[in-house]
Amino acid sequence: MDDESKPPLILVADDVPANVALLFDQLETLGFRTIAAVDGPSAIAATVEHRPDLCILDVAMPAGDLGVDHRSTGFEVCRRIKRDPRTSGIPVIFVTALNDITDRVKGIEAGGDDFLTKPHNRMVLGARVRSLLKLKAATDALEESYRKLRELEKVRDDLMKMIVHDLKTPLTSVLATLEMVGDGDFGAISLDQRRALGDAEAKAEELLGLIGDLLEVAKVEETGMVLSPVEVAPAAFIAEVLHEWDVRFTQEHATIMTSIAEDAPTFDADKPLLKRVFSNILQNALTHSGTTIELRISVRGEEDGVLFGIQDNGPGIPEEFHDLIFQKFGRVKTAHVPRVRSSGLGLAFCKLVVEAHGGRIWVRSAAGEGSTFYVQLPTHIPSTLR
Repeated sequence: MDDESKPPLILVADDVPANVALLFDQLETLGFRTIAAVDGPSAIAATVEHRPDLCILDVAMPAGDLGVDHRSTGFEVCRRIKRDPRTSGIPVIFVTALNDITDRVKGIEAGGDDFLTKPHNRMVLGARVRSLLKLKAATDALEESYRKLRELEKVRDDLMKMIVHDLKTPLTSVLATLEMVGDGDFGAISLDQRRALGDAEAKAEELLGLIGDLLEVAKVEETGMVLSPVEVAPAAFIAEVLHEWDVRFTQEHATIMTSIAEDAPTFDADKPLLKRVFSNILQNALTHSGTTIELRISVRGEEDGVLFGIQDNGPGIPEEFHDLIFQKFGRVKTAHVPRVRSSGLGLAFCKLVVEAHGGRIWVRSAAGEGSTFYVQLPTHIPSTLR
């Protein structure tokens, strides 16, 4: 008989043989298999060796080398079972003569799943055991599904990175060849040919950008983001960003309005990375807005930090997509937005950068009402994230 077809195994830990015999008789009558332990150390050892489906512990039993009073041995055994990754999912029921409310609190704090007072009722014991075993089975199934999902995600990500790496080299050669042809290195070309080559080169650059985004997001997810923080003044930072985007704003005939509160404090940030966050948000605003583009950028101080807001007059984002757009490849398609090329990675990268600073990014929007993206950053990056 294989392990899956065997009845559940119950560990009974009690230093009184009569108590063990009684529980064995009751549990075996209910169809369970049983093993025994007579003190704290043997209970822990049996749990690790046999991996029972459930443990029934007496509270007062010999502590051995566990370093606790014998009247608290069961609590210490439970703590160690729950602390060990190999046994943490095993349910624990305390069966003891102790009946004080403080003992029940200690049992809960130790990680116990249930508490029965001696003398216990056999039917109640059976019901509690079956209930906890069902819960354990459901939890185990959920954890197994999650493990398989993680494995599939790793296979997918590894395959994606392999394909992306393999694409980058030939694409770079394609771009170099297109540029050489466009420059006339292989002979004169007509105006129509030059336009066609220019379009092909632009599309190849887009693809190369997508490959770069994929590699960068994958790298950050695997190794984390290394920050080089400096002190940043909000007004000067916004001025730098807008200056870098001035030509694009002029080309798009965009109207930009800023509102920077006097109480907006300086803050620590990796300026180049933060500029890329704002560039991604501005790019999205320009791409998805209508013919008349209006952007409002606000900055104000908050408790222990600063809050940026970038508001556009685009078609808006339905509420059900507010979380999706910050996920890899998360994009929203609506009838109000023209089909544009987008990797769906820009906002995912923004989220990684902002969270690496200890901050938060979110959007408030509704269909037809424009969008406001908020970036909230602490004054100082938490030391755990540096």
